[in-house]
Amino acid sequence: MERYRNKIGLAQAISNVSNKIWAFIDEVFEVTVMYNMVQQLTLRLFHTESHVEFVLTLIYAKCDAIERIQLWDSLYEMARDMNAPWLVGGDFNVIWDEEEKFGGLPVSLNEIDDFRQCVNIYNLFDLGFKGSIFTWWNGRAEEDCIFKRLDRCLANFQFQQTFPGIEVQHLSKTGSDHSPMYLKCDFETPPIKKRFKFLNFWVEHATFKDVVRENWTADFSANPFIIFNHKLKKLKKALSLWSKATFGNIFQKIASMEEVVMVHEAEFEANPIGMNRERLQKVQAELIKCLTLEEKFWQQKAGMTWFKEGDRNTNFFHAQVRGRRKRLQLNRIQDSGGTWIEEEKEIAEEAIRFYEEQFTETASPSLFEIVDHVPNLMNNEQNAELIK
Repeated sequence: MERYRNKIGLAQAISNVSNKIWAFIDEVFEVTVMYNMVQQLTLRLFHTESHVEFVLTLIYAKCDAIERIQLWDSLYEMARDMNAPWLVGGDFNVIWDEEEKFGGLPVSLNEIDDFRQCVNIYNLFDLGFKGSIFTWWNGRAEEDCIFKRLDRCLANFQFQQTFPGIEVQHLSKTGSDHSPMYLKCDFETPPIKKRFKFLNFWVEHATFKDVVRENWTADFSANPFIIFNHKLKKLKKALSLWSKATFGNIFQKIASMEEVVMVHEAEFEANPIGMNRERLQKVQAELIKCLTLEEKFWQQKAGMTWFKEGDRNTNFFHAQVRGRRKRLQLNRIQDSGGTWIEEEKEIAEEAIRFYEEQFTETASPSLFEIVDHVPNLMNNEQNAELIK
């Protein structure tokens, strides 16, 4: 394996054999090239300050499904012996499911199945994203307009443990037909597990009652409270899956639909015929549906039961939510000695110390005189029966 020491400014420049994949690595990393192939470039990076080591694979897949098989095979060989944190990202030139495509010919299920099977075998997981769901646009309009999510970031379990706060942002397509992906890594901030939240607009959907009816069942006999708790848990899981399949991520849909609407608006302005107007109105209607759901979401989150129908203003709802969070935020507390503490770490330590003292007994009690004041509700014979 060859070690690269070429420097451009403060970065090390590395390219693959086809010169289509370039990596500019900060000099704080020690870089070892593990695989240098036509469709992928794999590097082992060691951060000299934090001593964190991980493997980075940059992808530029072929458009042809047959040629991509060579890429899947090479990643499989790597995955078999991979025990280090592993990040795989780039242009895979294939989508995961039909929701990641707008316009064009029907999706080839064989290509999707091959990609899914490979990712599952490699034990990689999609890191998700913020922004528009589409990362590629063919630059055309009307019936030739196609949007796809061809670019993504995948990682194994070890990488997610090393960087628990990682976030992926899809940036705007400026000067390219692809969206750049911005990754933010954080060593210390773990992902927050979101609690279940019932969204009021669910009840307006035609299939909502069917989901509730099908899952509000229990196939066993027990205490009514146990059965009730079982039904709630079962329904919560069912509604979460149903909401994801029915509504998806509202905010990502809005970002994607706004991009589609802009393309159709430009086409209608350039050629204002009836067909273009019909296409524009269709995507605008879809965008309005998403915006209406977003408004209802923020209305519920802001807790504004007095709100009446009017102009859409999600910024106003954001302000209400931020204001409520600010009022509930603890900026400082007073310790047992009367000293005010303002540092976040010290506040957390004092809170733990306070409750430990509340629920910790320094000496075991030896006097139980209070028991003498508790009346007996059974005689000695009944007590003897219970002891049996």
